[in-house]
Amino acid sequence: MRHDVQTHKRLKVETPIFFTENCGNGSFFYAGPAFIFAVLDVLIKLIGPEFRVWDIAFYRWGGGFALLLIIFGWRRNPLRTFNHKLMIIRSISGCIGFLCLITAIRLIPLSTAMILFYCFPVFAAVFSVLIFGERISKKEILCVIGALCGATVLLDVKLGGNLFGHIIAWLGGAFAGLTVCLIKKLREKDGPVVIYLYFCMLGAIISFPAFIANPKIPESGTEWLMTAGIVCSSIVAQLLMNQGYQYCKSWEGGLFLTSEIIYAAAFGIYFLGELTTWRFWGGGLLIFGSVVYLNHVNAKRNSYSIKSVIQNHPSVQ
Repeated sequence: MRHDVQTHKRLKVETPIFFTENCGNGSFFYAGPAFIFAVLDVLIKLIGPEFRVWDIAFYRWGGGFALLLIIFGWRRNPLRTFNHKLMIIRSISGCIGFLCLITAIRLIPLSTAMILFYCFPVFAAVFSVLIFGERISKKEILCVIGALCGATVLLDVKLGGNLFGHIIAWLGGAFAGLTVCLIKKLREKDGPVVIYLYFCMLGAIISFPAFIANPKIPESGTEWLMTAGIVCSSIVAQLLMNQGYQYCKSWEGGLFLTSEIIYAAAFGIYFLGELTTWRFWGGGLLIFGSVVYLNHVNAKRNSYSIKSVIQNHPSVQ
């Protein structure tokens, strides 16, 4: 009896991944941030062209860094991490990805920029294989392709015009794919708060020189509220996203985040008076169907893994 209890405890420590319903739990941490990131998109669009890329970036990162220090800094060293080098690389790659996306939005149509940027689950899958040696099944590849097709239908992409803008958007997606892979690796030992805190710190340092050269200070109460909304929505979405990588592979999390496009389109219809077309429903169904199917595939895989462990170790029954 004592031996069975010890074996059961050892199995719980040695094989936690089998008892974690990876994307079943992780999907919650991506449905939330996808919605909140869509709110962030609307705020950035509504805040007005007088706020430059560097203004938005500095308020997001500088405000996030200050607020996180106020909330979590009193406990212990908030910058304590197990891998400073990887943390800095992740922060820089995330900053480059965000700046590329905002720049692309200013140069080319929003729909084109978004679909090129949201190729990042493909880059995340490639980096996962090359850097971490993860395996991807044919069914999982089908889910990625389905989500990308849905995004293409939803956004009605028209290539052409500013070639530099297209390259910048695609480059942003590549850096975003690398970033989510690094977040997945960092989540093995570091918590979601310190990961975002480093990101905000490096982002504030990078954006401060350009911001201070010609700063745009919010003037009205509405602008202050929207700026605060950008800061707060970024914090909540990023912390949930970082937490989600404890349950999902990096590219799986990226696939869940493509639902941000559906939320953004819905917000555009409701708040900005944009028209509802067949593209919204067709593209939305493709994205949603791909995410649901991915959940189904992983649920079956995890169920099989749990049964295998129990059959091979009768003491846990």
